[in-house]
Amino acid sequence: MNYDHILVRYGELTLKTGNRNMFVNKLKANLKSRLMPLQGYNVRANRDRMYIDVHEGADIEEMMSRIQTVFGVHSVSPVVRIEKELDAMKEIASKFADDFKDGDTFKIEVKRADKTFELDTFQLQQELGGHVLQNTENVTVDVKQPDHRIKVEVRKDAIYMYNRVLEGVGGLPVGTGGKTLLMLSGGIDSPVAGMEVMKRGVTIEAIHFHSPPYTSEQAKQKVIDLTKQLANLTNDIKLHIVPFTELQKQIHKVVEESYTMTSTRRMMLKVTEKLAHEIGAQAIVNGENLGQVASQTLGSMYAINSVTSMPILRPLLTFDKEDIVRKAKAINTFDLSIQPFEDCCTIFTPKNPKTNPKLEKVEYFESKFDFEDLIEEAVKNVETITISKHDDMQQQKDEWMDELL
Repeated sequence: MNYDHILVRYGELTLKTGNRNMFVNKLKANLKSRLMPLQGYNVRANRDRMYIDVHEGADIEEMMSRIQTVFGVHSVSPVVRIEKELDAMKEIASKFADDFKDGDTFKIEVKRADKTFELDTFQLQQELGGHVLQNTENVTVDVKQPDHRIKVEVRKDAIYMYNRVLEGVGGLPVGTGGKTLLMLSGGIDSPVAGMEVMKRGVTIEAIHFHSPPYTSEQAKQKVIDLTKQLANLTNDIKLHIVPFTELQKQIHKVVEESYTMTSTRRMMLKVTEKLAHEIGAQAIVNGENLGQVASQTLGSMYAINSVTSMPILRPLLTFDKEDIVRKAKAINTFDLSIQPFEDCCTIFTPKNPKTNPKLEKVEYFESKFDFEDLIEEAVKNVETITISKHDDMQQQKDEWMDELL
């Protein structure tokens, strides 16, 4: 079948009313970005759905595969656009039926957005269904659980016919829900947390704490690679790498060993909050999962959270680990996350961390030293890298140019 259009159905943005156009325009921009550098198409968007005119020779399957991963897309279908003539509709229905197997069942589904069309829904179903039955051997109609569905949409401009519906990721278009700062550790959980908030329309920047020489350059590169995978789901992402060595060394000098993990997390939050204010983020995101490790019990969260008044989003709080791993594999971050390069939290983990730390105790230990100067110094010396999903494409282009020259 020579499909010439792609039908894109919106996700939750269909629930929006007064600002629907803003959501649609953002989705259109994100979709076009996701399709780069593919060519041979034109995007037409309206309040209810989006049509992509696919030029002859363009890779429609690759386009649909990419569109399925755009947040805000409910589903996509390859579509044939035809004139509003019954004979043309019958011809396409017959072509769809060519794929039926012996004994298969089918159903004709009609949507008449154009109520002025000469045939009503029931008449169209009869005409097209009868045509398929007459011209296809050993098939029957089943209106409840058919093997195949031939879908017909009668619209003002044309008839659109299709027989496949591919599920999208849903959610809301990234860029419609404000900005957050993601605490990206390098583990399995935090990239998935970033994906989950992006699915709610939120833009992310990422922060990572690096403690050389205790943490390696490979650990830093792993986080850069993880950020690139997240950028593949959206647009460019800024990664802020914080020099954390001096803060960690001072924590271990003045804080009782069993409380060092709690204090480390508190200092990370203080740095993250300061940077969040600088970049205009409205919330902090992390990959915490209730009860998973010592720093993620309710008692630990209470003691750690007390250093900030900024909202902390924990999209994975109640997930099973198996669900997180499955999602990490789906977004291609799992294999990167399990690379054996330890982050600063792993290297400095105490033998017996407190699982229910007392706020007054950790505050007492931290009162032995004024950490504010070290926090300010860490924020001042942040290294910021803009990670683009198009970096590889630009690198390939540069290599081609080098070969030509």
